[in-house]
Parts: sequence; C-alpha cells; structure tokens
Amino acid sequence: MAKAQRPHIAILPSPGMGHLIPLVEFAKRLVHQHTFVIPTDGSPSKALKSTLDSLPTFIDSVFLPPVDLSDLPPDSKIETRISLLVSRSLSSLHDAFVSMVAGTMLVGLVVDMFGTDAFDVANEFNIPSYIYFPSTAMMLFFFLYLQELDRTVSCEYKDMVEPVRLPRSVKGILVNGFPDLESGPIKALQAKQSGKPPVYPVGPLINVDSSDKPDPSGSIKWLDIQSVGSVLFVSFGSGDTLSRNQVNELAMGLEVSEQRFLWVIRTPNDTIANATYFNVDTQKDDDPFMFLPKGFVERTKGCGLMVGSWAAQARVLNHGSTDGFLTHCGWNSVESVVNGIPLIAWALYAEQKMNALMLSEDAKVSLRPKPNQSGLICRDGIAKVVKCLMGSEEGKCVRNRMLELKEAAKRVLLP
Repeated sequence: MAKAQRPHIAILPSPGMGHLIPLVEFAKRLVHQHTFVIPTDGSPSKALKSTLDSLPTFIDSVFLPPVDLSDLPPDSKIETRISLLVSRSLSSLHDAFVSMVAGTMLVGLVVDMFGTDAFDVANEFNIPSYIYFPSTAMMLFFFLYLQELDRTVSCEYKDMVEPVRLPRSVKGILVNGFPDLESGPIKALQAKQSGKPPVYPVGPLINVDSSDKPDPSGSIKWLDIQSVGSVLFVSFGSGDTLSRNQVNELAMGLEVSEQRFLWVIRTPNDTIANATYFNVDTQKDDDPFMFLPKGFVERTKGCGLMVGSWAAQARVLNHGSTDGFLTHCGWNSVESVVNGIPLIAWALYAEQKMNALMLSEDAKVSLRPKPNQSGLICRDGIAKVVKCLMGSEEGKCVRNRMLELKEAAKRVLLP
C-alpha cells in the first residue's frame, strides 16, 4: 500500500532577512512539509544561504533564476525593487509550482505583503493563498483601513489612481503578533467584516539561535565576562545604516552615558537609511571603524565592544548580561519581548516610526530619543535616554512592563 503524502506548503519570502527569518520560524512550527521558493536578482547573500542551510530536513529551499533589475534607476525605492523582483520571477515560480504539484501534495502558498502577485500562479493550480504580514497588527489594520481613509480624508491618498484593495483570492492573513502586545489592533482585525479575510495572530515568531554555533564576532565571549544585566545592545538590523554625523553623535553619546554597550556598527551612508538591505553581507571597502571619533575605541575599551556588520542577535538578547536594546524597530525586534529586554526605539524609515510609537506609547516597553530640527539625534539626548533606560526609575518601569510581556509571550508559545 502506497504511503500517503504529507501536505506540502510553498512559502515565498520577499528579499530581506527581516522577512525571511520570521517565515522560517513559522515554518518550523507547522507539521507539514515546506519548500521556500526564493526570488533573486543575483547571487544569494551568505546570511541567506546560512539561514536556509540550517533548516530542518522537512523544510526545503529552491532559488529561482536571477531576474534583471538593471533597467531601474539607481535611486529606485526599495519597495519598487522588491515588488519587481517578485513580479519578474512569476514565470520561474510557475515552473517551480509545476514541479511541486507533480512531486508533492501541495496544499497552500504563503507570501509576505510584497508577494501577492504570486497569487495568480497559485490560482492557476487551484492552490489557496495566504499572506504573512511581517510587521505589527497595528500596521496591518492601517493598511486594511486605507480605503476608508481615502474616502473620508483629504490628503495624499486623493492622488491614488484607485483605492488600495486586498487581493480577493487570499484565504487568510497571518500576523506576527499576540493579543497581550497589541490587544486593540488584533481585536479590531478579528472583528467580522464582509469581504475581509480572517486574520490569525501567530506570533511572537522569533529566531531561536543555537548556542553551539560559532561566534566569529566574539560578542558572546565578551558578554560572558560582563556583569549580569549591565549591557546595552545597539543594532540597527541587517540592512539599515546611519549617516556619518549620526554615527559620530551615537558614539559620543554612548561614551558620555558611561554604560556598557555592544554595538553592531556598519559603514555610514549619508544618502539613504536602507543602504545595505539588498547586500546584507557586503559593505563598502571602507572600514566602518574609521568613521568613529578619534580615540573612541581606545577610550571605551573597558566598557564597550564594537563589532563590524553582524552579531548573533538572538543569542545576544538571550544572554544574561544584556539588559537593554537600542533598535531601529524593525518588527524582528519582537525577539526582545520574548527575552524581556526593554528598548530604546530609534526608527529610521518605513513602518518603523509607527512601531516605535506603538512600543513607547501603547505597549510602554521603550523609551525614545528626540531628534533636533534637522533630524539628528544628538549625543546629549542619546546619553540621557541610555542612562534613563539602564539606571533610572523610569527605566525600571519600562523593564517591569517588558517582563510582564515576556511572561505573556511564554504562555502564547506553550504547545
């Protein structure tokens, strides 16, 4: 008697480690078999290949042939590049579907918010489609409410050719959140409404990094010799960058704060904040340390560690010496909630500013530095907010609230 095939799910992440990692964690929770279908515009990054190579045996991955984006202007917005990368990969995705339908019991397609063009391919094979939304429930609610805003508010939305519409073929939306963190938006999203697909909170989906992996940056070894609950982790994600002036101010602010810190530093970019989004493991030839203030590394050697480009964020946030996280507020910062680490919310672009507002004003698990009129966050303000988080009564309140959310996250994650 032939052995019954297990259900199989195809998952199409758009470019960016911040989109891939939570989808990987989502896939690990399912009992079905899965195939990640990865659109590319060149050779996959080392970080991407490393993540896929570490997947369990029931999760496969397939790289689609690279597409050509050379016709785009150099200043094309990153959202445009991501969307075109997916849409220009549809013929290759079709071929991958032919193979999967022939060899597996394909029962579903999961894409993130930039991958909805792939629904046309899934519909051709009568495969139900789902959207995984990699940001907050608040941001999802905002997106779904855009049509009503366009109807009732006279602002930039009036220039749109037609209202934003959710693809009608979607069977459901998965959002990386949980009610204790975003009770209002999730309650609103789950209210029944004609024409709206069901919304399933599946979070917190976080990267669980193995402690036996190599530590090339030396950050974990350094944390091992620090006092418990004494270190501020400073990282702006895998694709975000600061300007030269802002790097200088951040360095001086950390020094003036006299707090211990672990800083993942990248080569600055004075033009755009997402300069390394598509090339996460390639920097300019310039050494990022050369942009630090003169003598900074020597002066802070006793209390700070700077590592270039990358550190094992999941392991750092789970380490007993870490007690604060200065973050750009990409939604993978939800790792801090699971570990009970309070935040300094330093948003750079896209929905990060909305995330920062929600984390500080609603969830009350973060503090926010204030920029000056030119948008620069100055050293005095940085030192003040760092000291406040790491050693004041206000910081203690934020920390206690984050510990409450940590316990709530534990309950959600129970089998």
